[in-house]
Amino acid sequence: MSPQTLTDASLGSSHRAYVQIRQAIVEGRYRPGQRLIEQRVSDEFDLSRTPVREALHRLEAEGLVDSERNCGAVVRAVTSTDVVDLYELRCRLEAFVAERAATRATPADIDELSSAIEEFDRTLALKGLSDLELVRRINAANSLFHSTVLRIADHQRLTQLLERVVDLPLVFQAFKVFSREERAQSNLFHRLIRDAIARGEPARAHRLITEHIYLGRDTLLERLNQADATLERALFDGAVVPETETTVGPLSLLTGGARSAPGRAQAACHAGPTAGSRKAGDAAR
Repeated sequence: MSPQTLTDASLGSSHRAYVQIRQAIVEGRYRPGQRLIEQRVSDEFDLSRTPVREALHRLEAEGLVDSERNCGAVVRAVTSTDVVDLYELRCRLEAFVAERAATRATPADIDELSSAIEEFDRTLALKGLSDLELVRRINAANSLFHSTVLRIADHQRLTQLLERVVDLPLVFQAFKVFSREERAQSNLFHRLIRDAIARGEPARAHRLITEHIYLGRDTLLERLNQADATLERALFDGAVVPETETTVGPLSLLTGGARSAPGRAQAACHAGPTAGSRKAGDAAR
């Protein structure tokens, strides 16, 4: 095997490790505060330790994994304060993205946004899928819309910032706890945002995407408030909301009632679960 072939194979294994570990984190199969022991992760995905180590470094750079002293890689813990802070920053950045998109969009760009909206609609109408597969598809359709708006805005530095700010596990878990009506409402906002961009109305696009993002935040905080539990348990232990169920409730957490879980990742070094102690797929709901 040539040196170039060896390099290509190594890069392929590293990317596969990255994709598989990242998906397990995003979907909550590797939970906040959980240790990611290289050997156990390697065994789980039938990979050597080198690509797993490279993937963990990459995920740390993205903010999905923390490196704890005397502990190694740990899935980044999430607190209610994180939810408020991350969504506030995401809102400000994506509002600017929507403004820029409204001044740059071409008819072809609008068609692409419409296609993403239609894909979301088709996904909502699907029957016979497992809860996990349905959420995967809804999440993918949602990501397609938002990434298209970002592409239209054409701002490389802003793109890099949003890749760090948008908390993918939180977005995925939001769709997991959304009711059918809330999922449909999300795509209704996509339509309104598209229309504002198509009409070249940056201020309107700004307002719409701001409300759209804050509604997602509010749903996450409502779930925590109703569960009276830590954020990790309220979201990552929760079942998918049935299609006929709606979620309503007070938003007392927005006025200081939110509870955090400091030190959770560090505590996992001593007593928490570890990746590979059971197969990631066994934890999928």
